[in-house]
Amino acid sequence: MTGDKGLFCSVARIAIVVIACAIVVACSSGSQASKGAKQGATTGAVAGAVGGMVTALVFGGNVADAGARGAVAGGSSGAVVGGMSGSQRDKQIAEQQVSQQEARLAELKKKLGDDAYDGMVALARCNYAVADANADVAMKSGNANHELAGLWIKVLSSADQRNEPEARARFPQIVVQDKKIKSEAEAEQAMREALQQLMDIRVANNLPKICPI
Repeated sequence: MTGDKGLFCSVARIAIVVIACAIVVACSSGSQASKGAKQGATTGAVAGAVGGMVTALVFGGNVADAGARGAVAGGSSGAVVGGMSGSQRDKQIAEQQVSQQEARLAELKKKLGDDAYDGMVALARCNYAVADANADVAMKSGNANHELAGLWIKVLSSADQRNEPEARARFPQIVVQDKKIKSEAEAEQAMREALQQLMDIRVANNLPKICPI
């Protein structure tokens, strides 16, 4: 965990630089562009980070690293797109830069499915009702990967609401559906790592580390 957290912090610092640069470019003329870019950066960074995190849970990989890389892609994309609400010059600059970052977010969303992706973003923003509703739909999608993503969101939502017995009650289902997880103990470890990463994402984006319930 210490190594993963250190890696996240290092990559997160890079993300801040990338996002800041995108905001400066997008905000080169006018307060409306500045406002749009800042809002877009925050939204994009959250979406990219949680999308990367859940992708790692479903497909394998380092949860912290995937979340941090997602934050870089989503944050820079969000800043540029946000800046498109400003002057014509802002729009021209934004249109030149947005394609690659948007493709990265679209790839994450395709892997997870719309419902699981939106549910994870809602969970990051402490909107449990929306997160659970989207996860429920994802779990009935008929796509094994999307269903697993939805299941993990349900586990994390319960645990994040301090209802760990409910979260653990889903571990047998995790073991069946997630071929990487061989035991309930491994499911517990994965849940703990993902919860820590979720809190780190919130802190990095000025959201509550621990949601009020």
